[in-house]
Amino acid sequence: AFALSVVSEGAEDETELPVLQKSEKSRTISKIGRELKGIVFVIQSQSNSFHSKRAEDLKRDILKQAVDLGKELPTVLLIHQIDRHEGAWTILPLMTDFSVTYGRNTSWIFFCEEDTRIKVIKLLETLRRFDKSKEWFLGKPLYDEESTIIHHYAFAENPTVFKFPDFAAGWALSIPLVNKLAKKLKSEPLKSDFTIDLKHEIALYIWQKGEGPHLTPVPEFCTDVVNSYKADDCATTFSNFLPLCGEPVNKEDVFVAVKTCRKFHGDRIPVVKQTWEREAALIEYYSDYADISIPTIDLGIPNTDRGHCGKTFAILERFLNHTSPRTPWLVVVDDDTLISIFRLRKLLSCYDPNEPVFLGERYGYGLGTGGYSYITGGGGMVFSRTAVQKLLASKCRCYSMDAPDDMVLGMCFSGLGIPITHSPLFHQARPMDYPKDYLSHQIPVSFHKHWNIDPVKVYFTWLAPNTEESHNGKKVGYNREDL
Repeated sequence: AFALSVVSEGAEDETELPVLQKSEKSRTISKIGRELKGIVFVIQSQSNSFHSKRAEDLKRDILKQAVDLGKELPTVLLIHQIDRHEGAWTILPLMTDFSVTYGRNTSWIFFCEEDTRIKVIKLLETLRRFDKSKEWFLGKPLYDEESTIIHHYAFAENPTVFKFPDFAAGWALSIPLVNKLAKKLKSEPLKSDFTIDLKHEIALYIWQKGEGPHLTPVPEFCTDVVNSYKADDCATTFSNFLPLCGEPVNKEDVFVAVKTCRKFHGDRIPVVKQTWEREAALIEYYSDYADISIPTIDLGIPNTDRGHCGKTFAILERFLNHTSPRTPWLVVVDDDTLISIFRLRKLLSCYDPNEPVFLGERYGYGLGTGGYSYITGGGGMVFSRTAVQKLLASKCRCYSMDAPDDMVLGMCFSGLGIPITHSPLFHQARPMDYPKDYLSHQIPVSFHKHWNIDPVKVYFTWLAPNTEESHNGKKVGYNREDL
């Protein structure tokens, strides 16, 4: 009997311990499941086939991590599939829908870009530090070194005091804050006609002239590359400097159109010739005066002080009717645009020229009340031949010769149901107009404007091919402090 009792006690020990462990594990999985169900992931996706695939891949990765952690799955939304709003990408118009749909049963809305990489378990651990019943605006902070035109010279006395999130690292709003913003939007619709730098404008709206929450810095929201030693402590990382989807497109596949006028022939055109012209196999300069020394082509369109719609549409007609139909890409730039055609050829390897592609830096006009998105012209506008064909086959044209060409193009493509495609690598302003930390995870394609800078130095510091080619796509340590 004694022997039996000893055996039976030993048997109880061996069976009870695993049961306890299983029970603890079950509770942990259940807790993780509840936390996961409490997060809505919103990926800033685009409908272009290259971008939508990247966003779908990220969605699958998030859901796979969730499956590995337990049974409960979070909600993962793709912005381009939320088609009730032309301006869904500006996010604030979606707050009412988020509040109605998720306002009671979730804790966080987490926003990210298609190239953000997320460690879901680390993200859950990070969000646990914050009381989900309070108003939180979380992210990796950026700030302006000096006041800048793209932020309407906000906080001119000390622009470093205002922090706004780097979307590449991901950012989060607690549901109480989402509900508050939805309520505010009902009584105070968005006032600004233009959306220029979304991350700054969202932070300003949330801040509410000091009455709303400031951005809370979260060290685990990172833009270090995935395999970096710094990334070990990160809940998010960022995987993309400059996408490359195969061999760069051929030089002869890109036709470059430079918009200029007689008064800038002497100072701006020499900068183009000293810098990026040599990268272009096919390039023409369009002016109001034929100067054989450049040479420029007079399109018969007088120069205007405001917009250049007439000139741009004449360029589109010329591209379609007077260049080889085998040339799939057109780039239209200003005479004070600094661009890397070499990098653009890499970037274009990711896009299908048989799709109607209209690519560059996206701005918005009147998106709180309908409106449309457009590619801002100074950073460069890239068209597939297919997009030009569809545009010119339509009846959409300039309402006046001096209308803003980029906005008219945005309006036309919107009317045709052709979405524009955004790339953050195109820049409407100068390097000094962007936070250093924001540019640190980019290999930029373009900058714009020659104000108070040495444009040749800016080109060779930021855009010349040798700034990354000899380092396998990684940026080299040029001194950019004074630029």
